[in-house]
Amino acid sequence: MTPIRVAACHLAPVFLDAAATTRKALDAIHTAARHGAGLVVFPETYIPAFPLWSALRAPYENHDLFRRMARESVFADGDEIKSIQHAAKELGIAVSIGISEKVRYSSATLFNANLLIGGPDGRVLNHHRKLMPTFFEKLTWAHGDGHGLRVVDLPSSPSSSSSSSQSLSGVKVGNLICGENTNPLARYALMSQGEQLHISTWPATWPTRIPESVTDQKQEDEGIETAPTATTAKNKGGRGRNYDNVAANRTRAAAHCFEAKCFGVLCSGFLDERAIEIVSEGAAASPQLVRDALRASPRGVTMFLDPTGAAVAGFTMRKADAGGRVGEEEEQQQSVDYLQNEEGILFADLDMEECVEGKQYHDVVGGYQRHDVFQLSVRRERERPVRFLDPPEVPDRVQATAAGASAVDEAQ
Repeated sequence: MTPIRVAACHLAPVFLDAAATTRKALDAIHTAARHGAGLVVFPETYIPAFPLWSALRAPYENHDLFRRMARESVFADGDEIKSIQHAAKELGIAVSIGISEKVRYSSATLFNANLLIGGPDGRVLNHHRKLMPTFFEKLTWAHGDGHGLRVVDLPSSPSSSSSSSQSLSGVKVGNLICGENTNPLARYALMSQGEQLHISTWPATWPTRIPESVTDQKQEDEGIETAPTATTAKNKGGRGRNYDNVAANRTRAAAHCFEAKCFGVLCSGFLDERAIEIVSEGAAASPQLVRDALRASPRGVTMFLDPTGAAVAGFTMRKADAGGRVGEEEEQQQSVDYLQNEEGILFADLDMEECVEGKQYHDVVGGYQRHDVFQLSVRRERERPVRFLDPPEVPDRVQATAAGASAVDEAQ
């Protein structure tokens, strides 16, 4: 089997600007395709943003930011997605992209969603909504459903001239969003469908505490003690060791790859200064504290894993001479294990034949499982706010006959 080239886009959105972020995504898609990628992956809710404000600001401060998020979130069949579908069709590639999804039945219900797009017609192959928003994310997103717990056999794309794109045909791709990769039942549901390539998407950072290295200048100016002695040992006022994005994300993704004997794509966002300024602006306690906390919080990484859970060496494309104007033909590969502190597109060539050997040792959905002992049922219905049970429409002639019969009955 010919290896497939996958591109993971470690990029910042144009924070809370869906149209501009879509244009940036399209640029990245064309760049990745030019370098032979058959599948292009974007981070969690890349369009239009990840709601970091809910981690560091009180809910009463965030109404304006939520309104912006609701306005800039996108419909799964909206113009932004249609433009990405058109690019996927034109280039003959597949695209996985995270969105904050809005719906037409509510002005404020949003979902953390992921779309897998591809095939000769650039259609949406799978539409997954995150089963349960994690921690502070519940202030922005509603819980999803099991409809998207599907592994997709990627279809062929005749319009593509890329050998990598052509070799994507039949590759079984699944996706889980961020904390869902902690859920063994959700992961097993994908494993049981023969998943060969697992996409896990993550935010740029996920603050759970104010780093101890960050001081509140406003409190210091007012003479308020901020040293550890000002709090008890059990309650440091939200300060302390922060959530380790790198270790936590890789642990979960590697466990899945090892158990499923599949490849993994970890695709995290990138935090830029625009996002930091928007999130910190107008914070009631201290904008500078929010700003500093974001800058000091651990960053997520974008990387690839093999079916044993080990890292796969990737590469980026760099200009041969960064100081001059050079053409595309002068770009060269630069070996990189992961991306974290700078934007970029990470590529890797993955051979699906490597998903076979480990199944000899423990195939947890086949020969190494006891289906007579364990059973798992998964409901894959799309949740809807209401189901109308309207009577079937009756032709006018039949209605008139029925009305006449009713009049006779009443007369009798």
